[in-house]
Amino acid sequence: MAASYIRKIVFQILQTKLGWYVCNEKARYFHIMMPPSSCIIPHWKQACWMLPLKTFTTASEGEPEIVQHKMKKDPRNRRTIGSIGRKIIHRIIHVMDENGEDLGNLHRADVIRMMDERGIKIVPLNENADPPVYKLMTGKQIHEEQMKLRENHKDKIKTVCQIKEQTFSADIAKHDLQTKIKYIQQWVEKHHHVRITVRKGAAINKADEMESLLDQIVQSMPDKATYMFRPKIIKEGKAVMCVLRHLSEKEMKKFKQSES
Repeated sequence: MAASYIRKIVFQILQTKLGWYVCNEKARYFHIMMPPSSCIIPHWKQACWMLPLKTFTTASEGEPEIVQHKMKKDPRNRRTIGSIGRKIIHRIIHVMDENGEDLGNLHRADVIRMMDERGIKIVPLNENADPPVYKLMTGKQIHEEQMKLRENHKDKIKTVCQIKEQTFSADIAKHDLQTKIKYIQQWVEKHHHVRITVRKGAAINKADEMESLLDQIVQSMPDKATYMFRPKIIKEGKAVMCVLRHLSEKEMKKFKQSES
């Protein structure tokens, strides 16, 4: 079996390097039976297994290949804080214990021994410092710190402001008006802007009366909403329009101080 395998390898080498004529001459020396000419495969086809396979691409010839990048992970799914286990890459580190006490500079072997004895974990605080600062924390403390960082991250995300609209007649019934005010209040609490348009009615058809209706809506939620645009007459006096927004932090403080 080994001899026949060696003969086949030598035969393939002679095919690719010396050509078919020389290959036939050498084959007689090794007593190898040559296939008929109709079955002979050109050497460039036999050696195709040596060439790298072309990868599949949707780009046509002459066009650059489009590389598909990996989807970015949701930043909310990333680990905000976590222990590094026993993989402390620095030899000497500055350590704070789980109670906030400064333990000074310690060798990593001593820190690992302390972690095993107390059953606690270590979290990097500032790896760029000299020496790097780490803190010993329990699993509960790490979980609480993760929740705090996530809440702070949510607070920093700006809410998308939308413009909501409410349109009704000045003769609207009291019950229907309270329902409209409820929707407006919900939108304002989400920090959306609300455009309110009051049309003329049969009984109430003056601009002053329609503006007083808008003032009544704002006064129903003084701790939440205020005018972004004051009421103005539109549609040739047939309607009055205003825009409400949520109170700013300063306005909220002033309102609370006035109430107290």
